[in-house]
Amino acid sequence: MHSTPSSSTISTWYYFTGTVLFSAVLLYLGRALFIPLGFSLFISIVLYPVCRTLEQKGIGRTMAIVTGLLLITVLLVLLLLIFGVQLQRIFNDWPFIREKLSELSLSIQAYITEQFGWSDEQIQVWLQNTLNTSLGSSVGMVGTTLQSLLVNLAFLVLIPIYAFLILFYRRRLVEMLISLLPGVGRDRIVEVLRLSVNTYFRFIKGMSVVYLVVGTLNSVGLWLMGVPYAFLFGFLTAVMTFIPYVGIIVASILPITYAWVTYGIIWYPLGVVALFAVIQYLEANIIFPLAVGQRLELNTLATLVVIFIGGILWGASGMILFIPLAAILKLIADRMEGPGWEALARFLGNGPQA
Repeated sequence: MHSTPSSSTISTWYYFTGTVLFSAVLLYLGRALFIPLGFSLFISIVLYPVCRTLEQKGIGRTMAIVTGLLLITVLLVLLLLIFGVQLQRIFNDWPFIREKLSELSLSIQAYITEQFGWSDEQIQVWLQNTLNTSLGSSVGMVGTTLQSLLVNLAFLVLIPIYAFLILFYRRRLVEMLISLLPGVGRDRIVEVLRLSVNTYFRFIKGMSVVYLVVGTLNSVGLWLMGVPYAFLFGFLTAVMTFIPYVGIIVASILPITYAWVTYGIIWYPLGVVALFAVIQYLEANIIFPLAVGQRLELNTLATLVVIFIGGILWGASGMILFIPLAAILKLIADRMEGPGWEALARFLGNGPQA
C-alpha cells in the first residue's frame, strides 16, 4: 500500500517552497540594497577581529573601524591599479592576437588537409568556430564581469558606509537578532555568531595566503616560460579556483592562448597546462592544508548551485558574494537545532555520504 503524505508534511513543503520563492524574489527586487549590504557584511566580518583588537588596546571604536577600512581601501586600490594596467594592455593587443590566431589556424588547416584530406572550407569553418567559441567566450565572460562591476561602481560609496555602521552598531544588531529568534537562548546566538565570525576570519586569512602563494608560483612559472602578462594570468588563475573545476579552466584559456600565439608551437600551451596542474596538486595537498587547516565544507554541487543562483539574481556580484554568504549560513546551520537547519547543513555540507 502507498502511504499518503500527512497534512503536516504537505504544509511543511508549502512553507519551504514559499519561503524560497519569496526570498529569491526579495533578493532580486532588492538587489540595489542587498548587493552593497552583502559586500559590507563580508568586509565587516573580515575587519571585526582587527577592530576588536585595536579597541582592546585603547583605540576608540570609530578610529579602529576607520583604520581597518583605510587599510582595505589602500590594498584594493593598489590591486585594481596593477590589474587594470595589465588588462588595458591585453585589450590593446587584441587585434594582434586575432591576426596571429588566423595565421596559426591557416597552418593547422594546411596540416590537416595534408594528413587527412579534408576540404579547406570544412577545416576553415571548424577552426573559426572553435577559436571564436573558446577564446571569445573567455574574453566575453571577463568583459561581462568587468562591465557588471563597473555598473555597480556607485556601490563603492555605500559599501564602506554600510561596513562602518555594521561594525559600529554591531551590538544593537546582535540584540535585534536575539529579539527576532525568541526561541533560541541569548548565549546560544552569541556563541554561534562568535564562532562563525572567528572561523570565517581564519578561513579568509588562510585563503589570502593560499592565493598569494599559488598566484606567485603561477606567475613565476609563466614568467620563466616567457608567457606575456605572467603576473595577471598567474593571480587571476589562482583567484578563479574558488569556482570548482570551472574557474581554473576558464582562467587558463587566456594564458594558454597567449603561449600558443607567442611561440606558435604546441609545447608551450601544454607546458602551461602542466604548470597549472602541478601547482593545483600542490595547492590541494600541501599549500591549502598548511595555510588554512580547515575548509568551509561546502560540497561541489552546492557551490556550483550557489554560484549559478547568485549569477541569476545579482550578476557578477552574486557570483562573488553568494559563496561567502552560503559558507556563513553553513557555519550557522551546523550550530543551530531544528529540522530546517539540519536539512540546510546536509545540503551545503561536505560530510561523508551514507
